[in-house]
Amino acid sequence: MLTEFARWLREVRGLAAETTGDLFAEGKRFLTWYAERTHTDSLSEMTVDDIDDYLRVRAPSLRRVTRKGVSQRLRCFMRFAHATGRTTRNFASCVLAPTIYADEGIPSVLRPDEISTVLNTTGKDRSSKGLRDYAILTILSAYGLRAGEVTHLRLDDIDWRTDTVLVRHTKTNAQTVLPLLPAVGEALLAYLRARPKTDTREIFIRAWAPYQGFSSGSSLYSVIRDRLEEAGVQPAGKRGPHTFRHARAISLLRAAVSPKIIGDLLGHRSSLSTRAYLKLATADLRAVALEIPGWENRS
Repeated sequence: MLTEFARWLREVRGLAAETTGDLFAEGKRFLTWYAERTHTDSLSEMTVDDIDDYLRVRAPSLRRVTRKGVSQRLRCFMRFAHATGRTTRNFASCVLAPTIYADEGIPSVLRPDEISTVLNTTGKDRSSKGLRDYAILTILSAYGLRAGEVTHLRLDDIDWRTDTVLVRHTKTNAQTVLPLLPAVGEALLAYLRARPKTDTREIFIRAWAPYQGFSSGSSLYSVIRDRLEEAGVQPAGKRGPHTFRHARAISLLRAAVSPKIIGDLLGHRSSLSTRAYLKLATADLRAVALEIPGWENRS
């Protein structure tokens, strides 16, 4: 069943590998729990009580935002079970999720001066690792890429003749060609000159042998956390690569770039993903609202 679930996520839902991982893991976790509870892997006799009990066991101490994510992933598995005839009822609507209030999901973000501090501090480290981290931070701050999009960058993705970089959006499977900004190009060249010799085609590799690419985007979290700590920058909330992504989105909003264009640049599948950043730019909401058709006539 799990093999078919993975195929369904890829082929029916059209999701990228970076996205399917958590969905697959939740489905596997539920099936394991359910089999231990009922001594069968058939879902034909599953009830709403089974789902409620699983959620009580699964997420008793998690934050509400995290519990909501668990519920959303479980709903996806329930849709699969119904679509493939394993349940006669679609239990997706029976999976309860906590209410997330208006400002509860505001993402953490770095201020422009904090980004400058991190870049300046990291830029002083001229070791191969320091040059690598500086190039990563420069790319994150310039383009607002997801962590996985950075770790998946390959040497062939940089076109030095046209000064462009090809980005593969991990969540949507789409591709975007972005201009290779001077600061990014200079940081990449400095790193590539000091990069340990390896046949690996990924641009960014581990600092120690064996010199291979990062296993996943999550590998960047410790890199970013350590560099933020070294610079004395302590943003509220999580301190991973997404803090740079959020900061880039806000800077674009403040530059009066429309949410639609921002969503395209960031590789969002839906405009709903971009709306979260509006919470972080309350001082700029009026300027952004001017781009909404009909808004200019309101008072």
